[in-house]
Amino acid sequence: MKVHDWHTGPYPARVRIALAEKNLQSRVRFVSVDLWKGEHKQPGFLALNYSGTLPVLELEDGSCIAECTAITQYLDALDGTPTLTGTTPREQGFIHMMNKRAEIELLDAVSVYFHHGTPGLGPDVELYQNAEWGLRQRDKAVRGMRYFDTVLHQQPFVAVDRFSMADIAVIGGLIFAELVQLPIPADCAALRAWWADMQQRPSVRDRVAMSAPARAPEPVAATR
Repeated sequence: MKVHDWHTGPYPARVRIALAEKNLQSRVRFVSVDLWKGEHKQPGFLALNYSGTLPVLELEDGSCIAECTAITQYLDALDGTPTLTGTTPREQGFIHMMNKRAEIELLDAVSVYFHHGTPGLGPDVELYQNAEWGLRQRDKAVRGMRYFDTVLHQQPFVAVDRFSMADIAVIGGLIFAELVQLPIPADCAALRAWWADMQQRPSVRDRVAMSAPARAPEPVAATR
């Protein structure tokens, strides 16, 4: 399998974390798609993923799965023993619910802020920007952090009683928040402590080194 990827991208990080949690790194080859050069918006890449976003999982038969949740679901089911997406209907429901909340309330909000409220990927890629909308989404992301702080005051993980796809989505949001220098509010003690713990997890700690191309460092980037 191939993973079309950018090593510092927060969305691709979600799939790399899932790969590491499932110990599947040896079964994939990473194909670097340079976001700063807009390679994800070129015809060749759009033939793989109409949305022009990363990551994309290309299977051995050439078919492609895009969207982090779909890719994680596929990877988690490969060995017949799902650990990230739930083993019972109740677990699956809670994990998918909290995964979606993490995307809407935090990760995607930071993404919109990056693309509209900052220079983003630069004028060659950012063909339209709405600064007011970007700042509104920045504020939404902070509210999302506060929501997940309340969740983590009550339980050790985001959705169920163990690490799951929903935790990975929140991690992606906080990775992105760090890239755009949007800190977790000081009074969100539970979220800050959880994030410190998550960064010690090998799948999170080693996420960049897993797929970084062998070349001089580039500026950090998002995925969209």
